[in-house]
Amino acid sequence: MVNPTHSSSPPVHIFQETITGNFSASTYDITQIVWSASPGAYFEGTFEISNSSVSYGTVCGCITTTDCLEFITPIGFSVGRTVTKPTEFSITVPAASSGTYSITLYKRVLA
Repeated sequence: MVNPTHSSSPPVHIFQETITGNFSASTYDITQIVWSASPGAYFEGTFEISNSSVSYGTVCGCITTTDCLEFITPIGFSVGRTVTKPTEFSITVPAASSGTYSITLYKRVLA
């Protein structure tokens, strides 16, 4: 691989990681941290929530960078957001609701 900066530093490669999972709340609303990392571990992440069409309420996602970027996922829909430097992803699920989440993370690694 050619190093375009002509420095003696090794080339950098982009590593992609994907995490998927399910969530549900039976009788009570819950807030669950589904992913976390040290600051600076990832330079970008895409976070998606799919709320089941049989859920009883909207699901709220919170992506933490320096602040919380909240996004709402209505019943029967999927909503995603991309942020830089993510450190945590939590989901607030109302009672009698369920669905899935998907996280795609990117980090730089030295070759």
